[in-house]
Amino acid sequence: MTARQSAEWALHAACWTAFPSAADLWEDNLAPAQAEVAAMVRVIAESERVELLVNGLAAELAARDLLGAANVGFHQFGFGDIWLRDTGPLFLSSPVGHAAAAFRFNGWGGKYDLPGDDAVAAFVASTAGVPLARHDWVLEGGAIDVDGTGLAVTTEQCLLNPNRNPRMDANEIASHLRRDLGIDRLLWLGDGLEGDHTDGHVDNLARFVAPGVLAVPAPSGADDPNAEIYEDAHQRARDFGLDVVTIPSPGRVVVDGDVVPASHMNFYIANGAVVVPTYGSPYGDAAVAAVAALFPTRKVVGLQALHVLSGGGSFHCITQQQPL
Repeated sequence: MTARQSAEWALHAACWTAFPSAADLWEDNLAPAQAEVAAMVRVIAESERVELLVNGLAAELAARDLLGAANVGFHQFGFGDIWLRDTGPLFLSSPVGHAAAAFRFNGWGGKYDLPGDDAVAAFVASTAGVPLARHDWVLEGGAIDVDGTGLAVTTEQCLLNPNRNPRMDANEIASHLRRDLGIDRLLWLGDGLEGDHTDGHVDNLARFVAPGVLAVPAPSGADDPNAEIYEDAHQRARDFGLDVVTIPSPGRVVVDGDVVPASHMNFYIANGAVVVPTYGSPYGDAAVAAVAALFPTRKVVGLQALHVLSGGGSFHCITQQQPL
C-alpha cells in the first residue's frame, strides 16, 4: 500500500504557514507582507484550520491583531523564514493512515542558510502528531507538484541542479521520488521562471488542477519574459500525454528596475477556496477568472502578493497542506 502526497484539492485537516517577522530580511516590505499573509490566512481559515508559526511573542501579537477571530492556531517557533512549502514536511496519505517526509534542506542550493529552517519539518510533524521519515537528499516541496495518482511534475533546472544533489542523475532522482513519495510517473519540464532564486521551482510554472490535467501559463503582452519557457512547458506536457489548460501570466512585472518572478500559478487550493496571488498587472483579473473556471465548487479569490514576492515567493510557497 503506497503512501504518497494527496492532490492539493483533496480535503485538508489543516494548512500550515508562517508569519513574516524578520525585519532584517523584509526591511520596508515587512508590514505590507504581514498584511498580505494575513489576508491569505483569513480566506483559507474560512474552510480549514490554519496552523501558523510565529517567531516570538511580538510576532504572535502582531498576527493576532491582524487575524482577529479567524480559525487559526498559533505556534511559537524560531524559524528562519516563512517558506514552509520548502522547509516543512511533505504530508503523505495511505490506506492505513498518514505520515510525513522530511528531506535535507540546504537553503535553495546554499543561497539562504537561515538558523531554524532545517528544524521546521520536525516541529511541524511533531505538532501535527504525524510520524516523520527523514531522507538524506535535497528536495524542496515547491520543486514538485502532484495529482495524487502517483504522477508528478518538476523542472530540470531545479532537481538536476548541481547545487542540490550533484551526484544524482535524472534516473536516480526519479528512483528516490518513487521510494520516498510514491511517485511512479514523472514529467520533466525545462527551466523555471526568469529571476526565480529557487532555481526554477515548478509551482511557479505548472500546477495540476485535476488528475492528468496540468495548468501552464500563457504569455501576456509582447514582452513577457517567460514566453519561451511557457511554450516549452506546454510542448513537454502535451508530448507526455497530459491535458493542458492555460492561465494568463502576469506578463512583465518590474520592481526597482528588475524583472521579478511573478506567477499566478503560485495559488493555494483550500477546502473551500483557491487563493490566487496577483501583482497589480493588467492580467490579474483574467488569471483569477481562469482559475475560477477550473475550480467551480470553490470560492476563488485574487489577493495582492507583490510584497510577499519581495521575499522570494508567493502563497503556495508559504503554505503546506495536511491531508484529512
